[in-house]
Formats: sequence, structure tokens, C-alpha cells
Amino acid sequence: MRAGLGEIELHLHHDGATEAQLEDDILTGLGRYSDRGHLSRGADGRARYAFIHGNWALANSRPDGRHCGVDAELPLLFNTGCYADFTFPSLPDVTQPNMVNQIYWPTGDLRRRRAYEGGERARVGVRHHDRILMITGPVAIARRAERWAARLEYGALTAHDPPTEARVRSWVSQNIHVAGRPEWVFVKVYTHGAAAAQAAALLGEPGRSLHQILARHYNDGQSWQLHYVTAREMFNIAVAAMEGRSGSPDHYRDHVLGPPPLRGAAG
Repeated sequence: MRAGLGEIELHLHHDGATEAQLEDDILTGLGRYSDRGHLSRGADGRARYAFIHGNWALANSRPDGRHCGVDAELPLLFNTGCYADFTFPSLPDVTQPNMVNQIYWPTGDLRRRRAYEGGERARVGVRHHDRILMITGPVAIARRAERWAARLEYGALTAHDPPTEARVRSWVSQNIHVAGRPEWVFVKVYTHGAAAAQAAALLGEPGRSLHQILARHYNDGQSWQLHYVTAREMFNIAVAAMEGRSGSPDHYRDHVLGPPPLRGAAG
């Protein structure tokens, strides 16, 4: 973060929690990290954060009730400063929502179990201020490399499923965007960290290949311009799109939520 190369958000595993326990855990963690300058702050001074749920079990979404316990997790997250959720897709897991390849606002009773299941697609001219935004990654049926068999594509970068040119093309072709601003395409993929089993796929030749593919095919300055963004910056650009802003999305990285104090600070 001090080098300006990344930012920190919240990824939390919990099981059998109550609302009170979960709220206390989140606020304790936010206090610890915001005191160190790691988290963004809103205009009111509160810590703001993006969220990814451990084991994808957002809003107590598993049929067996494991890995969460709190039906009303979405409003709890919002009330503790969460601005957007980046948990999904979770295919082929049972927690996968019906909404795919979209940026959307969850609707209905947000205290219900699996409250993220349906929602209102984000679009120009509409921005909600009373709930978190759901930003999802690509889901597709794709062809396996050098084979005619089909595979599920859900944006996970792992040692067993490293990035390829065909996968990158599939991500982009899902055309995830804010309705009314189709020229800004959002691609959110994910890893399970850089533990030893995954490190080579991220930091070795497959990782280098990914960035070369992106630069070669999606940064010609005419049809495509490539932007690497943090979760916070992606949220800011999505909000700018909803507000009808145009031009380069690069201008809106800090549109409504500024960077954490530590970012870019001298070490």
C-alpha cells in the first residue's frame, strides 16, 4: 500500500455467528486496520470497506447453515461501512446467485436469507444510498483448451486453472457494465491468495502471460484501453457510470471514496 500498488479490504470467515457477534468482529477488525491507515474513510470519517465472504456463504446462503449464521448480513455490512460486495461468482457452489454477469443492487427484504439472490441492475441515472452494491465477476460456458468439451468459467485463477487467452476473451465477452454505459467493461477475477499451491499461477509464467495477453489484445488505445483498479476504484467507477459520467474511467478512481491514508505514504 505504501508503494501505491494495492489496497486492503475485508475477507471474513465465520460460522454459527449471531448478528451481535458478527458486528463486533467486523467493527473490531475495522478499528484495528483503520487505525493503521489501511482502510478508506467516508466523508463522515467512518471506515469504509469492500467485502468478500469466506466460503461464499453470504447472508447465510448455504442450505446447511454453515460458514455464516446471519440471515441479515447485507444490512449489517452496510451499517458497518461496507460499500460493495465482491463475493461472487461462486460456481459451482450452492451459494451462487441467480444474478450473473451484472453489477446490481439487491432488492426486497434485505434481512432475509440469501438476500443477494435477485436485484436491480445498476444503470445510468439511478444510485441507491441505503444498501451495498453487488459487483460480480464473469460466468460463462466455455470450451476447454485444445478440447471440444465444455467447462464452467467463473473467473478463478488457480494452479489447476491458470489464465489463458481463451479465458481472458471469455471474461471480456460477458460485457459486464452499468446499463447505459456499455463502453466501460468491468472484469473481476479472483484468487485464493498466493499460497504455495497457487503462487506459480499468479507470480510465475501464467501470471506474466495474463498481463501480456491483456496488454496485447485490450490496450490498443483505439478499441480498448486497459485499466487495473482496486475494489474501491472499481466501485468509484461504477458510481460514476451510474451518475452518467463519461470519458476515461481513469478520471473516476477516487470519485466518491478516496484512498486509504496509508496509500502512497513514505515507508
